[in-house]
Amino acid sequence: MTTEEAFARLARSHFRSRFHLSPEDVAYIEKVGMDAIRSHAEDFVRTRLAPADIPNDGKQTPMKGHPVFLAQHATACCCRGCLRKWYHVPQGVPLSPAQQQKIVNLLMAWMEKEYSK
Repeated sequence: MTTEEAFARLARSHFRSRFHLSPEDVAYIEKVGMDAIRSHAEDFVRTRLAPADIPNDGKQTPMKGHPVFLAQHATACCCRGCLRKWYHVPQGVPLSPAQQQKIVNLLMAWMEKEYSK
């Protein structure tokens, strides 16, 4: 699924489409820069989504507190259950580096789209 296809599908979800960057999120992005945000996204995906077994799956991503967390909910990349439902990523197996990068790219595309509004 391409980024555009994912965005089109997510736009049809009332829950997913209600997420937007707050002024505080924008200020944080401006303060640290998109390179740092990408690094944070890579770290969050690697530690919170990539393992095969996540003890608190479905509860590991806060709804606020960091622009990446918001992007994860907006793009249905917040837990392995949502990854399975939206992108057919199987649960119980670790995410490959390529899968992790694809998720990070989707998160960054969403944030860049929101940031440019």
